[in-house]
Amino acid sequence: MTCERAAVPKIRGELHSALSIGALATATPCARLHARNVVCEWGLHDIADAVELVVSELVTNAVKASIDDDGRPRYSAKSSLAYVYLRLSSDRVMTLVEVWDENTGLPVLTRASLDDDSGRGLMLVAALSQQWGWDLSRQGTGKIVWALIES
Repeated sequence: MTCERAAVPKIRGELHSALSIGALATATPCARLHARNVVCEWGLHDIADAVELVVSELVTNAVKASIDDDGRPRYSAKSSLAYVYLRLSSDRVMTLVEVWDENTGLPVLTRASLDDDSGRGLMLVAALSQQWGWDLSRQGTGKIVWALIES
């Protein structure tokens, strides 16, 4: 099942943070730590776990979308090492998590069985967020997968 395409919501608050990181195995733990620290600095301790988990799932998917079939990082003449971009925004009522990657492949919500080792990431994102979706990047390459979490 493919998630619906939906424009990224606008958060009018003054709280914003961004992280650009190489699409490597270390990207997910770095993004998780960044997200938790930022949300706690904003005083939003109650949602730190949810934001950290959503970031983990979305960045993991973005990294997977940014590697070759053999598991090696993708390089291009335009951007050299593939990277993912994490942006956090909050108005203290809602917190928006956006993750960009240069792959235009759509996010697919799968139904993992009890025995599966993976395939539950987007189900977790759906469960932890008020709304989530994806949109094509306004810069003309890639996609943004986003989640809106109630503070």
